[in-house]
Amino acid sequence: MAQAPSTRLAENAETRKTRLRLWLNILRTTRSVENALREEMRVSYDQTLPRFEILAVLERSESGLRMSALSEKLMVSNGNVTGIVERLVQDGLVERMAVPGDKRATLVRLTHKGEAVFAEMADVHERWVNELLHTVSEQEAGRLIESLTEIRKRSTAP
Repeated sequence: MAQAPSTRLAENAETRKTRLRLWLNILRTTRSVENALREEMRVSYDQTLPRFEILAVLERSESGLRMSALSEKLMVSNGNVTGIVERLVQDGLVERMAVPGDKRATLVRLTHKGEAVFAEMADVHERWVNELLHTVSEQEAGRLIESLTEIRKRSTAP
């Protein structure tokens, strides 16, 4: 005669299902917010989200970054970044410079025009995000940030 699952196992199964639903909801919400931001960026600035993200990373680095470091910070391949950087160079928003003593390395940094364009875009981007997340209180946002940060730390731990 088979035994009924213990209450603890039933709770664990329900907890697992709830956490799976949470993950799927986080994923759907992320995609939804990202799609809204992508469209706003396209319509308002004729820019893409990846271009904006590269400008944002470079804005936090006064001296610029090597292409490899830029790829690492964005968590994408060098090949993905190279094409976008090329277009940003053509638009005069970033510049490439040789790294002294390393003929293979290239440093990328914002131009003055890039700094000005990014500053405007970043301000508007912040307002868009605020509008999209307006139902989340500051306290809730803080708790979510802590929880998601802890999840990320545990998922990347060796």
